[in-house]
Amino acid sequence: MGNKLSEKIKEREILLNYLKRENYLRTTQVRKAMEEVDRRDFVRTSDRLSAYDDTPLSIGQGQTISAPHMVAMMLEELRLSEKDNLLEIGSGCGYHAAVASRLVSKVTTIERIPYIYELACENLANYDNIEIINGDGSQGFMDNCPYQKIMVTCGAPRVPPPLIDQLEVGGLMVIPVGGRVAQELLTVERTVDGISVFRRPGVAFVPMIGVNAFDN
Repeated sequence: MGNKLSEKIKEREILLNYLKRENYLRTTQVRKAMEEVDRRDFVRTSDRLSAYDDTPLSIGQGQTISAPHMVAMMLEELRLSEKDNLLEIGSGCGYHAAVASRLVSKVTTIERIPYIYELACENLANYDNIEIINGDGSQGFMDNCPYQKIMVTCGAPRVPPPLIDQLEVGGLMVIPVGGRVAQELLTVERTVDGISVFRRPGVAFVPMIGVNAFDN
């Protein structure tokens, strides 16, 4: 048992050291959060040997758990604070929300696909500061807004207006925007005059589904 634990820790350290060298991991806070949440607990049993490979993995229903470098990149871009109220669009298996929950006060995460929603509920059952909603993420979740940070883990053709409306002035959103296959990762800041946007090309996420997404 001890050998298996030490092997798991070694695999995780190798991955996190790689993410740091490649400048995906930039802060000790995000690294610590990724150390505290075991990615093995969020992947299929058949994929556990690949849990610390830097690659997305299938979780069923055409959905994936994001590659670790993308998780690190998005969390670093958001500059999360322990006082933040965070909205996540696309719960997936719950891994992204679990890591984020170590950095913020509260996470509200929305998942549209019933099977994936149930999977997230099972995986996040012991996380007290995460609320999981089965619904249309492109509409956000008014009950818990405003949000200081919004994290979108599925690609959209545009930034859904309801998400901007629910973001606090001065708040940040990270969202993949583009086509169904490839997108740019946008970091969006809401300002008193509207929004400002920083673009990072070359990302690929599963498509968003909802009234403000590709199925319009």
